[in-house]
Amino acid sequence: MPRVEADLEPVLTAVRAAGSKKAQELTLLDLREVTSFTEYFLICTALNQRQSQAICDEIHVTMKERGNLPLGVEGYENAEWILMDYGDFIVHVFSEKAREFYNLERLWKAAREVELPAGLA
Repeated sequence: MPRVEADLEPVLTAVRAAGSKKAQELTLLDLREVTSFTEYFLICTALNQRQSQAICDEIHVTMKERGNLPLGVEGYENAEWILMDYGDFIVHVFSEKAREFYNLERLWKAAREVELPAGLA
């Protein structure tokens, strides 16, 4: 897996925020050579609806402090799959069941997985 690049600071901010709320199985996919609608997917799992919303809220607050607001947020109420679109990257917060069902890593298997530094999340 390639090392994290220096220009990933906004994505890494979201990773740290998700990790601070105990997000599970954080995965970062580099989509730059696969699609043109975004550069990265940050995928994580939450153990319940409340945790999914807490992860989303923490990412929102932390990114807002950096001056970054999402272009859109979908799925917050149901919290089975919350999608936060930041343009250059998209955050996917899944329930365990939804992550297994949709399996974005398989769907986007042509994307490279970016190795996150130990202890980042």
